[in-house]
Amino acid sequence: MCGITGWVDYRKDLTHYPSILINMTDTMALRGPDASGNWLTTHCALGHRRLSVMDPENGAQPMTRRRGDYAFTIVYNGELYNAPELKRELELRGHRFSTTCDTEVLLVSFIEWGRSCVDRLNGIFAFAIWSEEDESLFAARDRVGVKPFFYSYSHGSFLFGSEPKAILAHPSFQPEVDREGLAELFIIGPARTPGSGIYRGMAELKPGHCMVVDANGVSIKTYWQLESRPHEDDIEATAAQVRELLIDTVERQLASDVPVCTLLSGGLDSSALTAIAVDSYKRNGKGTLHTYSVDYVDNDKHFKSSVFTPNSDAPWIERMVDHLGTVQHNVVFDTPELVDSLRETVYARDMPGMADIDGSLYLFCREIKKGATVAISGEAADEIFGGYPWFHREESLNANTFPWSLSADTRLSIMSPELLDWLQPQATLDARYEQALSEVPRLAGETGQARRMREMSYLNITRFMPTLLDRKDRMSMAVGLEVRVPFCDHRLIEYVWNIPWEIKTSGDREKGILRKALKGILPDDVLTRKKSPYPKTHNPNYLHALQSQLLDILNEPSSPILQFIDVNRVRKLAELDASQMNLPWFGQLMSGPQLLAYLAMMNMWLKEYKVAVIRS
Repeated sequence: MCGITGWVDYRKDLTHYPSILINMTDTMALRGPDASGNWLTTHCALGHRRLSVMDPENGAQPMTRRRGDYAFTIVYNGELYNAPELKRELELRGHRFSTTCDTEVLLVSFIEWGRSCVDRLNGIFAFAIWSEEDESLFAARDRVGVKPFFYSYSHGSFLFGSEPKAILAHPSFQPEVDREGLAELFIIGPARTPGSGIYRGMAELKPGHCMVVDANGVSIKTYWQLESRPHEDDIEATAAQVRELLIDTVERQLASDVPVCTLLSGGLDSSALTAIAVDSYKRNGKGTLHTYSVDYVDNDKHFKSSVFTPNSDAPWIERMVDHLGTVQHNVVFDTPELVDSLRETVYARDMPGMADIDGSLYLFCREIKKGATVAISGEAADEIFGGYPWFHREESLNANTFPWSLSADTRLSIMSPELLDWLQPQATLDARYEQALSEVPRLAGETGQARRMREMSYLNITRFMPTLLDRKDRMSMAVGLEVRVPFCDHRLIEYVWNIPWEIKTSGDREKGILRKALKGILPDDVLTRKKSPYPKTHNPNYLHALQSQLLDILNEPSSPILQFIDVNRVRKLAELDASQMNLPWFGQLMSGPQLLAYLAMMNMWLKEYKVAVIRS
């Protein structure tokens, strides 16, 4: 994993501006702590920061290969899980390789198959390749958006980067936000509408899309999307196929020349990935797998069961460690660390995020990095298999909005009258929802519950899942840790997408088909455990610290957040008793305390990034 950046401009000789490229590249030193590379030609400049995972000695970037009279140069962030197969096919076609890294495989794939190479890739990636022959840049992002790719195109100048900060480092780009960006932050956030870059003039290449930049401008096209078709397999065959795909995916993603671990919560998803990894390690003589788990000081004292969090993880983690014999690492954080981490998470995202949900992951990854460079994590299983409670609750299914935005009242109540009038938040939210529904690939003849569950799956895969993938990428890469997400394998997603709801919920259980597929891989009690989300702190000291922090912001007349909020209303929220802080903000993970933190983070972002608000 790495950080990439670049600049294409047909009106300038970019070899005269090496310091600009160096500055853009240096912003991503945390993503790639092991090496740095810069490459300039007349109309293209490419920068790379490397986190060495495969072939550390020979995989330096930017990497150049020639075909005939012309050169091709790549910067790449990601991992190809079918690199061995691609390499064998390319060798049969006459290509020779000088490294064992997947960067060279990807570059040679482009040289051999051109822009259609993306159809052959299995992995997580964002890359850009400069073709000397026609002086064009080809860029692509993986199918579900595990790896980021932000860009800006203005007045003939094209900028890109793994994170906004790389683009912000270019002197021509100013940190500004307009109505669209503010609407994302106040109404949609911490999620983002696909393609939104928050900053004025910045966008993000959508998952499953590729682009070409040449002297004529920028063209973007879709190379992958979900397709609906009848599901032909019965329950037994479906479970067998899910099992086969998942095992193959995990084993592919264990490939690494540096230490690998798994994140273990004791839940269905992480336990399954860990069990498959342990079995692979044993069969291949790789030794004992290390596992990492997270918790918070005094959470055992303050934990309260809810519909979203029915039980704590600790006993289940111990159960799986005893069952699998892993080397277990328990990482525990206290309130002051969580509060302090909010600043680091804003810098990691270059915008406000998921408050302590981000902060705890940042701290967790920082500890993991001390012992491993690659981690396997269970994101996406709930989105693709329908595991969240909102898949199974009538008020969510019948609501005419995103299931994680059931109540907009709290959001509306904190906005200033001027902001409400400008953003028209309810109309904006409704439009985003209708836009999402219009994209759903329908299956002919599908009606009723089947039609609605396909909609719910689409909303989760294309709108909610990217929020968690963004979080995982930014927080892990901010400490130089690569996290792989096997449930995001596009083959698995394509197959599960078309499994009928009655099969997905076989056994009258959420994720029933996954539980059936994992029979014999996991102990029965773990197979039947009810879902519990990524843990958050229940310590009231965290709320008290946030309340104090936000009140300080409200009492400072120069705080930039004040122009957007109803100060009196927010002050009352900041003074509420803990028992009154169960306020809906964003899905199951963010309520009252996270709302306070989100506002503090937004103030921090506006102030420290010197963001100008454009009202035209």
